[in-house]
Amino acid sequence: MAGTTPGTPRVLRAMNDRAALDLLLEHGPLSRTRIGKLTGLSKPTASQLLARLEAAGLVVATGTAAGRPGPNAQLYAVNASAAHVAGLDVNAQRIVAAVADVTGETVGEFELRTPGRRADSVVRQVADALDGAVKEAGLTRSDVHRVVIGTPGAFDPGTGRLRYASHLPGWHSPTLLDELAAFLPMPVEYENDVNLVAVAEQRLGAARGHEDFVLLWNEEGLGAALVINGRLHRGFTGGAGEVGFLPVPGAPLVRQVTKANAGGFQELAGAQVLARLARELGIDDEAVRGPGTHHEIAAELVGRATAAVERGEDGPYGRLLDLFATGLATGLASMVAVLDPEVVVLSGELIARGGEPLRARVAAELAELAASRPRLITGQVTHRPVLRGALESALATTRDEVFDTSR
Repeated sequence: MAGTTPGTPRVLRAMNDRAALDLLLEHGPLSRTRIGKLTGLSKPTASQLLARLEAAGLVVATGTAAGRPGPNAQLYAVNASAAHVAGLDVNAQRIVAAVADVTGETVGEFELRTPGRRADSVVRQVADALDGAVKEAGLTRSDVHRVVIGTPGAFDPGTGRLRYASHLPGWHSPTLLDELAAFLPMPVEYENDVNLVAVAEQRLGAARGHEDFVLLWNEEGLGAALVINGRLHRGFTGGAGEVGFLPVPGAPLVRQVTKANAGGFQELAGAQVLARLARELGIDDEAVRGPGTHHEIAAELVGRATAAVERGEDGPYGRLLDLFATGLATGLASMVAVLDPEVVVLSGELIARGGEPLRARVAAELAELAASRPRLITGQVTHRPVLRGALESALATTRDEVFDTSR
C-alpha cells in the first residue's frame, strides 16, 4: 500500500499541527487568532486545527484572554498530560531520577543514595529511583513513554559495555542493557553525562542558536561534549569528549589511562589537583585540611579564590586561580586546534564557582595558547544539568512521536 507522500492534505495538516504545538510550547497559552497570525493560517483553518488537536488530546482550553474590547478570547495550551518522560543522572554515590510532562515541566523527582553498590543491584536500583520519581509525580511506571539515563563514560555501541568509567561499580556487565530493557516497559536510551549537559545548554542555556560548540565540564571529573553541525559527536566507541585522558604539557604522561581512570588533563586541571596547588602556594586553612572529597575541597578552594579576587586581594588565592585557569586553557588549546569551535561553554561546579574571574583568565590564557579564538561563555543550566539534559533528550523524541498527527 502506498504511504502518505509529501504535499498531501494529511501531511500538510500534520505540519500545521506540529507548528502550532511548537508555538504553544514556546509561548504558552495562545488564542485562535494569535495562532493563526503566528502560523499564517486563516481563522477557519486555525479553528479546524485546534478542534483537531483538542479531539486528539494534545491541546486543552485553559481560560480566556481578558483586557481587550469585545468578548474574551478562548486560550489554548498543550495538554501537559499527553505524555511523560523520565531522566536519570547516575554517578558512583547516587541516582537522581525525574519525571517531566510533555511541556517540559518537572513533576516528580527522587534521589536514591547508592553506597557500596553491588553489580547485581543496578537494575533494581534504577527501577527504585525511577519508581520514586514516578510516585512523586502521582503516576505509574506505565505512564512514562521514554527514559534517558546519563552516566559517566559511554556504552560502546559494538559491545554494549560501559567504557571510560571504571569508578562506576556494577555498570560494566555485558548483559546489563538487556536486563534493563527486559525489566522496564518503556524504551530506554543511554547517554554520556557531559553530552547531556551539552543538550541542556543547547536547548535551554548558553549554547542556544549555536551549531558548533565545545562544552568543557569540570566537577567530579573532567570531560567535554563536542557538538558539530548541531549534533553530538560521540566517536566510534562513544569516547569522544573523554578529554580527562588527554596528554597535555605540564603533566606527566599517564599510561594505562583506563585502568588509572585519569590522564594528563585530569591530573593538570581536575578536582584532585586544587588541594595540592593550594599547599604549594602556602594556603593552609580549613578548606585544605578539612574533610571532604576532592571535588568538595576543590569547589571550596575555587570559591574562596574567586571571592578574594573580587575583593581586590592579590596573593596565594589569586595565584591559585591563575594556575587553575592556565591548566584549563592548556587542555582547551589542544581541543581548539583540532575542532576550531565557534563557542566554548565552561560548565560544572568548579568552573561555576570561579565565575567571571575564572572565565576571563581562561580566555586570556587561551588567546595566547590557541591559533583561533572561540568565544568563551559560562554555562547557564546550573540546577542538575545532567538530569535536565536527559529530560530534554527524552522529550525531543517523545514529542516527535506523540505530536505526529499524520498517522
